Amino acid sequence: MKYPHLADLAACDVIRFRIKGTNETCEVKVKRVTEYPDFEALLDGEGPANINPTATREQQLGSIRTIYPSEKEALGALAIEIQRTAA
Repeated sequence: MKYPHLADLAACDVIRFRIKGTNETCEVKVKRVTEYPDFEALLDGEGPANINPTATREQQLGSIRTIYPSEKEALGALAIEIQRTAA
């Protein structure tokens, strides 16, 4: 989703993920951010196999839309390519 707090996300930014319920974290460097108008464009642009190689495009689209309703999809979608940083 292109939430307002992600509007400035760009290559070279660092994101820290925290494992829920723990103090463990993982840092990644953003390599690329690509904006798409909706989930269909995201899957077409990135290729479904690059997102989830075990599910078809239609299965992925259905799964994403189960999580994010149409009003969230209307915000647009971001593809964020990341690389784990050295520990």
